[in-house]
Amino acid sequence: MSPSLTVGLIRANLDGRYFPEKHGVWDQVERTLGKLADTVGFRTVLTEGVAASADDARKALATCETEGVDIVLLVHGGFTMGDVGREIVASRFRVGVWTVPEPVRTGDVQLNNFVSLNMTMSVARLVRDLRARPVQWFHGAPDSPALVTRLTTTLTALRAVRSLEGARIGVVGGLAPTFYNMEVSTNALRARLGVEVAGHDMHELTGRMAAVDAGRAADEVTAMRAAAEVRGVSDAGMDVTARAALALRDLAAEASHDALAVSDWPALQDDPGMHPGAAFSWLEETDALPCASEGDVLGAVTQLVARAVTGRVGTLLDMTEPDLDTGQLLMWHGGGGPLYMADDRGAAWINHPMIGRGTPEGPTYGAIADFVFAPGPVSVFRVAREASAFFQMTANVVPRDPSGFDGCRGWLEDFAIAGEAASLGDVVATVMTHGLEHHFIAVPGDHANVLAEFAAWALMLPLGRRPMRDHLVPDDYG
Repeated sequence: MSPSLTVGLIRANLDGRYFPEKHGVWDQVERTLGKLADTVGFRTVLTEGVAASADDARKALATCETEGVDIVLLVHGGFTMGDVGREIVASRFRVGVWTVPEPVRTGDVQLNNFVSLNMTMSVARLVRDLRARPVQWFHGAPDSPALVTRLTTTLTALRAVRSLEGARIGVVGGLAPTFYNMEVSTNALRARLGVEVAGHDMHELTGRMAAVDAGRAADEVTAMRAAAEVRGVSDAGMDVTARAALALRDLAAEASHDALAVSDWPALQDDPGMHPGAAFSWLEETDALPCASEGDVLGAVTQLVARAVTGRVGTLLDMTEPDLDTGQLLMWHGGGGPLYMADDRGAAWINHPMIGRGTPEGPTYGAIADFVFAPGPVSVFRVAREASAFFQMTANVVPRDPSGFDGCRGWLEDFAIAGEAASLGDVVATVMTHGLEHHFIAVPGDHANVLAEFAAWALMLPLGRRPMRDHLVPDDYG
């Protein structure tokens, strides 16, 4: 995984009194970070020497400034005076503070560093607004699985935050008509996350589609047929789908967009007479390029978070049908979704089942991906309220017959919202009382801890569980 995060490592100790070198603390810390760097995706800047004074700390911070560090990791190898910790936590940087256990627990104390961790965190509260600029702490041996997990959570979450800084989203055709709940201030988005938004007229996309070389489109159709069965989509329908995928890929590449938000209806049904859902699926599968339906900018932002956390984009979905009798929730969408999320039956390319429905031609406006999610744990989340709030829940995808509506879908049960067990009724109440926008991103796996920490570093309000009630409680809307 390529680095997108820079960690500044500052080693601290009261020289001559305690013995991190003797017990190999520095070597163990550096080895652990070296292993994590390859899997999480960051580079480490090791500052010079061991900080024993405020002046040493300032010099180390100056190096971090020069190197463009995203988080300073202060390791108390042994007891460290308070002036060192204060300089670090009072700095502009994101900060983590780490101590390791004592090598022996009898005789004279060798490190006495946990008390320094306690002191540094106490000082942090005095010199820093920890709600607006949090500090994370770590205590554990460098090879401890619990410590490695905790470090991985923090660094993965920060990598996701960092991935949004300077990210570019291309909006093609604007917001879908009357989808007022998905309006977003691009100025607020830029201020909060550093995300840039650029608009593209729908005619730019359709013009690019018309100009795609016929041989290039045919090659793309061949690749799409190799990846999934074509069921009922005409050759012309597959051709226009491939042209849409190629045009969107080219547009994103030329404009340096990291994600797209596309108004997939109604303009594209008028010209050139198609739905781009299968094109979205194809780009999300092959390029890991998020393509949010209906011009949903925050849906695209949420997909970027999914990609940064898991390495792959997820599926944009509606909460379509809560079955309160069984406690299962159908999540579905008739747009795109990457094929890797399909169960063992795989995916197929089908005509969009609703567009054209009721007309003499019927549903022939091709094409979307049709598949059922593989069973197992799943995380469902959304960046909300102009990037000031964050919703996340975990659940399990379970087989069910019938499997749901044509498109990308799955039935979910066993819910937890922000780590708190929830019934399906609670899920419905939470979505409704928080007024969540009606698109959510689902990715395989339980990523609750990383997503919660992402929201914390990104300064987003976590939207917690609201219970299902038999009566109105205005406080639930807070």
